[in-house]
Amino acid sequence: MDAKRIIAFLRELMANNNRQWFQEHKEEYLAVKADFEAGVAQAITRISSFDPSVAHIAVKDATYRFYRDTRFSQDKSPYKNHLGAYIAAKGKKSLHGGYYIHLEPEHCLVACGNYWLPTNILTSCRNEIMANEEEWLGYVENEDFRKYFGADSTATFNDQQGFGLERLKTCPAGFPRDYAHLDYLRMKDYCCWHHVSNDFFEGEGWLDKIEPIFRSAKPMMDFINNVIDDYE
Repeated sequence: MDAKRIIAFLRELMANNNRQWFQEHKEEYLAVKADFEAGVAQAITRISSFDPSVAHIAVKDATYRFYRDTRFSQDKSPYKNHLGAYIAAKGKKSLHGGYYIHLEPEHCLVACGNYWLPTNILTSCRNEIMANEEEWLGYVENEDFRKYFGADSTATFNDQQGFGLERLKTCPAGFPRDYAHLDYLRMKDYCCWHHVSNDFFEGEGWLDKIEPIFRSAKPMMDFINNVIDDYE
């Protein structure tokens, strides 16, 4: 994947996010889009080698529209400043967790897991964690997971890495406030992320770099997906 070309185009777009400039550079956008989608196809193949559940996913099932919906936003920029793909066994609109790659100048990242979970599913996930505490801790406190996603509970998406995009300020209702691993019960999602450099996705070697990151997160995601799948 020619990440250098993709990043260069996105950087120019960020400085000229208007329809006139975009139309004048439409051919370059189409070339960048095709190159990114080829990379997504490679990612699906690689991920399928250790997670066969995503083998059937087509590129169109994992990628997003580049045009922003500005109807309810103060930011009226017509185009996104990134390219992203969410590779999930049940599609990018499902609650079932998956693997995410994101190319954006100075904000490239890889992520894995689940987000925007409704309260009833979160409650079931919390109960499952408490009922299988040792198994859960083995997935999220081992050396590999901590290497890529370890951070304190105040980490935000802008930090280098972390686990849990949003948290309750206090213990969720109905759960013990003195639980030893309360931080995992306070989480409102089970998404882990790891920011990478602009050139991380450059060339063929990026697949070898992305695989161990996703492999380290898969057991955690499978644990939560087993709960979610009871509802979908």
